Amino acid sequence: MRVVTAAEIDRVLTFPALIEALAEAFRGDIATPVRHHHEIARDGSAATLLLMPAWTGVAAREGFLGVKIVSVFPENGARNLSSVLGTYLLMDGATGEPRAALDGTRLTVWRTAAASALASRALARPDASRMVMVGAGSLAPFLIRAHASQRPLRDIRVWNHRPERAQALATALRAEGLPVTATEDLEAAIRQADLVSCATLSADPIVKGEWLKPGAHLDLVGAFNLHMREADDAALQRAAIYVDTTAALSEGGDVALAIRSGAIGEQDVLGDLADLCREVPPRDPNAITLFKSVGTALEDLAAAMLVWRSLPPTA
Repeated sequence: MRVVTAAEIDRVLTFPALIEALAEAFRGDIATPVRHHHEIARDGSAATLLLMPAWTGVAAREGFLGVKIVSVFPENGARNLSSVLGTYLLMDGATGEPRAALDGTRLTVWRTAAASALASRALARPDASRMVMVGAGSLAPFLIRAHASQRPLRDIRVWNHRPERAQALATALRAEGLPVTATEDLEAAIRQADLVSCATLSADPIVKGEWLKPGAHLDLVGAFNLHMREADDAALQRAAIYVDTTAALSEGGDVALAIRSGAIGEQDVLGDLADLCREVPPRDPNAITLFKSVGTALEDLAAAMLVWRSLPPTA
């Protein structure tokens, strides 16, 4: 069995290729059972173990099955460790033989950003040139690179509640040749933006619907539980809403919370990524669109398969 590091994943993946792999997977035959969620009692804060399985159907040209194993230990910061750690186990679909153990944390940021860019390819204006990245954490550079691979972005602003982190990210991405600058005026930046991507842990809405200009696309990636929110009700009420899977109707913040409060109804969610990959809806250039992702094991498997097929042979 091969161990695949984060550096190896970075070397073999590109966003155009991964976005196409996800599109093919959403159109294809991949089983994604409900994720397993187990609480683990520990001194102090309880830990969590997540298991996310998926496998290709019998008609697949090359069969695989896999499972992402994620542990969440909230007190790891005191040990100088990340609180979220993960591994992806990729197996042969015909025999069950383990093929590779991949860095699950790196695989996740790649596939999450690719899913958002896959949605924006269908929903954002083709001429979208101004982007705002809300948040400067580990997902932010991947989201910027992914969206830039699908739209002609020439002005990318990064905002973070800690301005120095936004500045550091902007400096790093400019070194890659991306047109990124930091901003401390979020409202002004969003009012001019064609594409707004959010990846935060905010408990309260950051993006207000009144700030979104006609034709803007809003990409909501953070707010992964029902105690978090990135966009207010007005943003959802103004937008044509799409989700990665129907799990977003009950999991994560934003869409699920707006449905619970009655601000929107389930009928206001117009489709999911599988729908968008089969048929792109007509695009009103003045319509505001919104995509909410909560993640799915299908994306993990598709990304792991692409990494496996792209790796150079071992000696």
